[in-house]
Amino acid sequence: MNVRAVADLSPDERAAFFERDAGIEGARETAGDILDRVESEGDVALRSYASEFDGVEVGNIDVTDEAERAYEAIDPDLQEAIETAAENIRVFHERQVPDDWRANVDGRELGRRYRPLSRVGVYAPGGTAAYPSSVLMGVVPAVVAGVDHVAVATPPAEDLPAATLAAAHVADADAVYQVGGAQAVAALAYGTETVAPVEKIVGPGNKWVTAAKAAVRGDVEIDFLAGPSEVLVVCDGTADPDLVAADLLAQAEHDPNASAVCVTDDAATAEAVADACERQLGARDRREVIEAALDNDASGVLYARSMSEAVLFAEEYAAEHLSIVAADEEAILDRIDSAGSAFLGETAPVAAGDYASGPNHVLPTGGLAAVAGGLSVDHFLRSTTVQKLDGDALADLRETVTTLARAEGLEAHAESVEKRFE
Repeated sequence: MNVRAVADLSPDERAAFFERDAGIEGARETAGDILDRVESEGDVALRSYASEFDGVEVGNIDVTDEAERAYEAIDPDLQEAIETAAENIRVFHERQVPDDWRANVDGRELGRRYRPLSRVGVYAPGGTAAYPSSVLMGVVPAVVAGVDHVAVATPPAEDLPAATLAAAHVADADAVYQVGGAQAVAALAYGTETVAPVEKIVGPGNKWVTAAKAAVRGDVEIDFLAGPSEVLVVCDGTADPDLVAADLLAQAEHDPNASAVCVTDDAATAEAVADACERQLGARDRREVIEAALDNDASGVLYARSMSEAVLFAEEYAAEHLSIVAADEEAILDRIDSAGSAFLGETAPVAAGDYASGPNHVLPTGGLAAVAGGLSVDHFLRSTTVQKLDGDALADLRETVTTLARAEGLEAHAESVEKRFE
């Protein structure tokens, strides 16, 4: 990896860093065709696509019963790891559950109450790797929120990943379906003979999954449109270049289109991080994927003339994962408002958050962190405001309400208040 100066980036180079997207435009047409076919043909279409896209002849689409058996079959160490991760995720998300409230304000009893959604679908990616962590990150907060029915959809396989099924069991998913891609989104959105429709679909996926989520938004709710994984490491001269490089490579191994960026105000550290990336690359099992990610235009090691310049870059970048390794990480974090999840210090690797520290790893990408946060209990709740007025409180508001109503030409609104005083 070559080191570039932030100040010397051309407009095209800056655009590559700041105009990241989920890459869904080219997938919209195919995803739309899949949605239409699943909506009209149901399970027949799901089995056909499993054969075409996954090379699997699917018998039972519903594999819920296999989840408990999978848990019993996996290695005890893996059982413990899934249990520990699930518990940490549960504890973190329990702190997000809001309380209903009421308050009396001059005779107006005002409040807000929260109720969970009834049915939610969680997409758990498959393909080149199994992702039990994504099952936990999607199902656990939904269960904590009190959702009645939580379904998991994951791509089919001749031998479904036992860890993925076991995670669904530990997280208390109510149903597990072996269906992947845009067809899974269609099944969850519209229902089939086997798959019950849901009210909301959450979870990351490839560009076809993301394109399908974009298309069904409006028919069902979704969390957000997430693209390839991204990490931004902001560091100074106190950082260990080997550890910074390790974090960059860890996120790069997700996807050839992943973005891995380091920005530092120390020139020697920049060169050392770039060298460490090259040195560590050869020892990684997914070397080709990592190499492709590091070579794309949205990845790189950048030198900033000052930490202020690095902070400005980070704020504009609005990273999915923000790692800060510096003498005063807290001071730097205080200056960066836009990030999906922040990791402070050398002993807080991004991988800890990917799996087991507790916060959710389903996070906004492509700059969406400038306006939105990651998956949380809030995504599985709806709120209702409550108001109860006594006679004096309504009298106090009488003139205000009727004046505004008549200014808007809504006489019936005004009269609905005046009737109370006849």
